[in-house]
Amino acid sequence: MLKQRIGTALVLFVLFLAALFYLSDFQWSLLMLAVICMGAWEWAVLIRLKPAATRTFIGITIMLGAFLLWKYTNFGMLGDGQLDLWLVGILTLFWVVMVPGWLVVRHQIKSQIFMAVVGLLVLLPTWIALDGLRRVSPLLLLAVMMTVWVADTAAYFAGKKFGRRKLAPAISPGKTWEGVAGALLGVALYGVGLSAAFDLSYWLVAGLLMLTILSIVGDLFESLLKRQAGLKDSGNLLPGHGGVLDRIDGLTSTLPLALFYFPVYHAILSQA
Repeated sequence: MLKQRIGTALVLFVLFLAALFYLSDFQWSLLMLAVICMGAWEWAVLIRLKPAATRTFIGITIMLGAFLLWKYTNFGMLGDGQLDLWLVGILTLFWVVMVPGWLVVRHQIKSQIFMAVVGLLVLLPTWIALDGLRRVSPLLLLAVMMTVWVADTAAYFAGKKFGRRKLAPAISPGKTWEGVAGALLGVALYGVGLSAAFDLSYWLVAGLLMLTILSIVGDLFESLLKRQAGLKDSGNLLPGHGGVLDRIDGLTSTLPLALFYFPVYHAILSQA
């Protein structure tokens, strides 16, 4: 199983790098649309939507996503008024307050409409962020995504070697506090390396550590939904890795906030 996971991961990484650096903006947007549509289909399975409702949900995801991409193209995230600030505020409250609270109480919400709206809050900002961060710089998107991948890898090996105390046994029994510590240490070293290599402020490390915590929240949130749905994986598209949501769970909580707060970080650096 580990060899299969590694093999799939290597193939995906090579294909991802090729797309990241060689596709046009329009081609990249279409590719990310395909990824988000697969994620929407898996979300519909998680919340047990019927086929007709699934098609409607995917259609709404595409239409709203296309509108938001048109509105926010060329990284105009904080440039045109209150709507943008409301969007930032809603997403921040969702991932920093609502989802952690949800993880604590572990309440299963029966309303499919409510859960479909939650799905839009998870998927659409991820699509916008995948597009927006790449428009700023493919390297910026890669650096943010690498943060999550470094955290996942460090957490896996630290948890396997030292894991004793369970992080959330009722949600994801395999995750441990030692794994969390390993993730934070791995990302801290990654952040220091980035700062030294590109002559950036070491405040970057603090930002990456916050993204690491958010990635763990996103991972646990999807694990909770899968457990409540009685599923081990969100899908079986990727051998050894499950579905699309299984691969982007940590990104759904980190990429949008990285995109929205990037101008803030850039402004701080310009004043330093």
